[in-house]
Amino acid sequence: MITEKAAPGVTASPDRADGGARGPRPRSRSGVQLLVLALGFVMASLDTGIMNVAATDLRARLGLSMSGLTWVVDGYVLAFAALLLLAGSLAKRFGARRIYLVGLAVFTGASLLGAVAPNGVVLVAARFVQGVGAALFMPSSLSLLMHAFPEPARRAKILGIWSAIVSTSVGLAPTIGGLLVGTLGWRSIFLVNLPIGIAGLLLTRRFVAAVPARGTVLGGSGHVLGLLALGSLSYALIEGPGKGWSAPFVLGAFAVSALALTGFLLRERAARTPVLPVALFADSSFTAANVVGFLFNFAFYGALFVLGLFLQTARGASPVTAGLQMLPAVLVIPAGNMLYARIAPRIGNRAALTGALALSAAGYVLLFLLLTPGLPYWVLAVVLALTNVGSGVSAPAMTGVLMAAAGREHTDIGSATLNANRQIGSLVGIAGMGAVLTGAGDGYQGAAYAFALTAGALAVAALAGRLGIRTQA
Repeated sequence: MITEKAAPGVTASPDRADGGARGPRPRSRSGVQLLVLALGFVMASLDTGIMNVAATDLRARLGLSMSGLTWVVDGYVLAFAALLLLAGSLAKRFGARRIYLVGLAVFTGASLLGAVAPNGVVLVAARFVQGVGAALFMPSSLSLLMHAFPEPARRAKILGIWSAIVSTSVGLAPTIGGLLVGTLGWRSIFLVNLPIGIAGLLLTRRFVAAVPARGTVLGGSGHVLGLLALGSLSYALIEGPGKGWSAPFVLGAFAVSALALTGFLLRERAARTPVLPVALFADSSFTAANVVGFLFNFAFYGALFVLGLFLQTARGASPVTAGLQMLPAVLVIPAGNMLYARIAPRIGNRAALTGALALSAAGYVLLFLLLTPGLPYWVLAVVLALTNVGSGVSAPAMTGVLMAAAGREHTDIGSATLNANRQIGSLVGIAGMGAVLTGAGDGYQGAAYAFALTAGALAVAALAGRLGIRTQA
């Protein structure tokens, strides 16, 4: 069995499941641990948001075709979504801290490659490798967070603060990206990751305790089938809008995905070492958290995609103005994260999650009813802000449900499953909203229909949480 060494200054206790130091944890050390475990998410969140802002400049500077630009932007998501399940198993097999460090190193090295890329081919390769790194460190960070803060009440507060840090980086990413590209050029959007990644590597080794590795079999064939299913689905969703949904390669990718998924499910039923332990899905709370995660990302990222187009095409805003007008909708998310930290210990994750999802769904129903050319911007901003306060509560609440259902033994693969579901939800949401806009136009009517679809997805998510999550979750 491969084991990890405890972080310097931390004495591991064999009878402590979190592997942390003996005695009370100083608040200053807790704050550093929280910050370190958020750094990976912050880096990945900044990179994704900044890339969307930099896309036009990248296309002009490197002479990219539209398909090439699409792969630069979405290649990261493909690699990330396809490898999350494998990354969760690797964290369980070799130790969460070790895989977290490897992921940070891979992402940081890929960022350097992106910064010096001479052409689009190298840049696409760098983006794929960034996705590999993110897939490694994201599920591991949740596992380390759970073990660093084992007390349920304390963990709820930490999850809220952690989510607020990540959400703030998401909200500021477009503004930061615009400033970087406008002053230093597109290469700076990759260079900004280097100090963050190096700091994360050094601080993790110093302040984050190792979680004991569990020498389980990886179940290689299951991961290959899962990777093939997710990779083929991602390819089809990325290429479908450009090549056409009936194009042979797109239909073939959907067919490969379906066959691989069937093979994966058959393998899971018969395998002695399943990729996803059957006990996880026997727990209704775990299943419900994954359903909610898919639908939440479907709605959230699909709606953001629609909103950016709507502000520019229907309301005539410039890209810079549209980015600024989107800030109220995004920057309130940390407020929702902090609200979660206050209410979850009192009412529980189930009530917090279902109530927040219902609030967000009601907001999008209101937008569907009010969306006319005479709608003042401030009304649009207020309604969007209210919906995303709900989003800010929903994200840590669903994570809390999953972590409680999976338990410490399956935290790595459980968090990887949730993240994979959420990434697939993002891909399907953007593709679905694109199909709505293609049919109804990208003006007021198309946006209204898209927001109605968003409301429906959130309402189904609230119902799934209400029916599936145990009361004590």
